[in-house]
Amino acid sequence: MAVDVLTETVIRRPPAEVAAYASDPDNVREWYVNIKDVEWQTTRPAVIGSRVAFVAHFLGRRMAYTYEIVELVPGERLVMRTTEGPFPMETTYSWEATPGGDTRMTLRNRGMPKGFSMFVAPFMGWAVRRANQKDLAMLKEVLPAAPASCQERPECLRACGG
Repeated sequence: MAVDVLTETVIRRPPAEVAAYASDPDNVREWYVNIKDVEWQTTRPAVIGSRVAFVAHFLGRRMAYTYEIVELVPGERLVMRTTEGPFPMETTYSWEATPGGDTRMTLRNRGMPKGFSMFVAPFMGWAVRRANQKDLAMLKEVLPAAPASCQERPECLRACGG
């Protein structure tokens, strides 16, 4: 049974800012609820071909896997595929501006469970969707909306951290 989960949210920040933060593997521990460790296997920054190892706790199990970045369009799209790990997965982030200038972020996970994951495949889509919803909610907390009075002034955004 294949897993294909699409989750999205709107974040009150410009797309370039959300994309720069969310596409940096060094930030994932701050907004991915289940990720416990991140280790670069290639040099920074993230580019096509970069490999990053992650350790997560998911469905009560410790999971170690490595992603390779296979597509990167700064500010628009990031696609990563597992190269090692118990659950072959492709993860896609995409960012687009809303009419109000906020960011619609889409997180898509597609994969085919194998090994242990095959036994929980019927629940995997539900579990991935629930985890993604928590992750995107956490991302919104980490990147809170700027005060309305700061929206148009970059110097104010820097000063207030908004």
